[in-house]
Amino acid sequence: MKVSDFDYYLPEELIAQHPSPIRDQSRMLVYHRKSKKIEHRIFSHIKEYLKPGDCLVINDTRVIPARLYGQREDTGGKVELLLLEKKEGDRWQTLVKPGKRVRVGSRLVFGNGILRAEVIDILEDGSRIIEFFYTGIFEEILDQVGIMPLPPYIHEKLDEKERYQTVYNRFAGSSAAPTAGLHFTKELLADIEKMGVKIARITLHVGLGTFRPVKVEEIKEHKMHYETYHVSHEAAHTINQCRKNGGRIIAVGTTSTRTLESVADDNGLIHPGSGKTDIFIYPGYTFKGIDGLITNFHLPKSTLIMLVAAFIGKEEVLNIYKIAVEEKYRFFSFGDAMLIL
Repeated sequence: MKVSDFDYYLPEELIAQHPSPIRDQSRMLVYHRKSKKIEHRIFSHIKEYLKPGDCLVINDTRVIPARLYGQREDTGGKVELLLLEKKEGDRWQTLVKPGKRVRVGSRLVFGNGILRAEVIDILEDGSRIIEFFYTGIFEEILDQVGIMPLPPYIHEKLDEKERYQTVYNRFAGSSAAPTAGLHFTKELLADIEKMGVKIARITLHVGLGTFRPVKVEEIKEHKMHYETYHVSHEAAHTINQCRKNGGRIIAVGTTSTRTLESVADDNGLIHPGSGKTDIFIYPGYTFKGIDGLITNFHLPKSTLIMLVAAFIGKEEVLNIYKIAVEEKYRFFSFGDAMLIL
């Protein structure tokens, strides 16, 4: 299988630059795997497709203002950092631009000096380990000097930071939002719970894999980067009880899916715990942890469209995306949703 097998035509005007004015009023394409039937709905209609005893699995990570613009202390040259993962103490793994000029020992300044940093190490993939120096609370300083790391295909300014967060976010640590969850409102989730649908919260902090394109032609040669997850005993119990009772496990987003598939055994039993996962799901993969998926429309040739193709088939995905283009759905992070059952 080649990466080019997952390419498709997308007019640039269909790349959403802004979130929907009302979260749950974005459009939703519904695909039924058994019948291959397609429906065109509004996201709030999702209640019609859920049943008592089902379980929605949501990723409660929170995006941090992970993009920093600053200067090199010695030359004043401009530097851009993207925080990827917190290491020990005040050390972070980061992406740096321009990378060639930022060597081990380079000192960086952000926000008129309220945040300073030094390059400690350069890793094999080109990312840097940076140690930060500051007075006060790092998260509060980051809120002052950092900005939301919107994907490179979004060129418009985000007026409201919280629109790049889910309404159920709890644990800060992501470099990008789990965007399938952006369509939910607190009211919609409450209505879904009243129906008898269980909500299981798990955490996967979205990191480097989201920002790195697939650069190899043969899919099997692509290496995913590790991301940190946590599945509580409570969440695992909720999901396992749902499955035991005949309910469906419906993952909200590819991040929830990758987490569940990382902790599920061959019988579909979810095991609680914390760790790192570099699972790469593409056609040929046998799913163990999910029965349904809520997701957005993903970039051509991305690992995310490959995951969806693994769930419903490559030809089906490309056909659905062709229809979505014809129907002028909005694509990518701020775009419309797809429900696969």
